[in-house]
Amino acid sequence: MLDLQCVIRNALQEDIGPGDITTQAVVSPGTGARAELIAKEEFTLSGLDVARQVFLFLDPAIAFEKLFEDGFKVRSGEVLAWLKGDASLLLQGERVALNFLQRMSGIATLTALFVNEIEGTGASIVDTRKTTPGLRALEKYSVRMGGGRNHRTALYDGVLIKENHIAAAGGIASAVKRARQRAPHLYRIEVETRNLQEVEEAVAAGADIILLDNMDTSTLREAVELIDGRARTEASGGVTLETVRAIAETGVDFISAGALTHSAQAMDISMLFR
Repeated sequence: MLDLQCVIRNALQEDIGPGDITTQAVVSPGTGARAELIAKEEFTLSGLDVARQVFLFLDPAIAFEKLFEDGFKVRSGEVLAWLKGDASLLLQGERVALNFLQRMSGIATLTALFVNEIEGTGASIVDTRKTTPGLRALEKYSVRMGGGRNHRTALYDGVLIKENHIAAAGGIASAVKRARQRAPHLYRIEVETRNLQEVEEAVAAGADIILLDNMDTSTLREAVELIDGRARTEASGGVTLETVRAIAETGVDFISAGALTHSAQAMDISMLFR
């Protein structure tokens, strides 16, 4: 589980260190200030509560008024929140709060674009474990704010038998059999496949979900027909905004995209004193 206070403490320590020398030199102690967080472009919002916690970590007396909730699409120029408190502390929390807010909103925004691309197909967009170390919970939360779904959180909460597991176990049938015997009975078993032969093996072994890795749309369509409802299907590998619609139209149930978290562009957000 994420210890948000620990994450915030580490981020602030990294940025402030022994002291903010510019603020100490320029701003008189006890100076009050009112500030606003402003969207500088259109995006799907995520992380506003995390930004709030950054400022409250520095001073619980700081007033923070949210004007939007996470998951909303905001427009350029809109004020996201008002802040009021000690000017020195607002300045010290600014960059860390914005880093979280910009990064998380970028993930939500990219996810929303993927979700919109496949509207009406019946497929779902899901994330992966390709996340920033230590920030996975925040990034997966942002995927949900963009309308996506979470794949397994980590190695402990889902069985996903991948290429190297199969090699180590001696084949798909052996790997699935061992997983059935040893994994908790409530867990579904997913198997990664690279070609139609492996798809057939996974179906025969009784996999609950079959991951179709790096297959072109023609092969994906064949795989879905071959599986014929005997297992859920997930397409993965090289998924982009340009290709995701065609992938969804092959009939797969899920489309996983690492890009949601590893390639999202940070959104442009500013904090300005008023």
